[in-house]
Amino acid sequence: MTRSNESAPSHTRQPAIDPAKAALLVMHYQTDITKLFSDVAPTLLANTRQLCDAARQKGVQVYFAQIRFSPGYPEVSPLNKNGQGIKELGLFTTDDIAPELHRQPDEPLIVAHRASVFFGTDLELRLSARGIDTLILAGIASTGVVLSSVAYASDADYRLYTVKDCCYDPDQVVHEHLFSTAFASRTTVLALDEALSLLA
Repeated sequence: MTRSNESAPSHTRQPAIDPAKAALLVMHYQTDITKLFSDVAPTLLANTRQLCDAARQKGVQVYFAQIRFSPGYPEVSPLNKNGQGIKELGLFTTDDIAPELHRQPDEPLIVAHRASVFFGTDLELRLSARGIDTLILAGIASTGVVLSSVAYASDADYRLYTVKDCCYDPDQVVHEHLFSTAFASRTTVLALDEALSLLA
């Protein structure tokens, strides 16, 4: 995946983070989604595995967020256009977090029924209980879970980092535009090497 010059991270040294107050939030890295984007999934999974391992080594808690529905999709409103699209595809009822990321037994799994990992979940309560005020974000897709979650987390006053090399959207034009506009204005955008340096 290439980055346009206008959205490329600055490669400046970021202020140190407090591992006790930070979390890595890995969003929608689940098998139904990685199968949809099988051409880029190996690179995304390798990048995000590096990010997860660096966070683990640093003592930063890793959270996984998964979109999931019960059989028959009782959680999907007929008014929700995105939900109806998911229902038609028949996805996200039996899949799991991508095994390549080696989710550990003590790493929480947040199950959501909407694009945002905050809407209708206990994620914010969990983060508050641990005193976490800094989030490092990785997710698929940029126009879905990343955009929805960044918007909420920004309004909730979290210190935010988005790792561009660990995010993806099939619409690369919009992906690049988001990182140079909405994400850049609400988060610190990092390349993978910058994120690994932050977690070193």
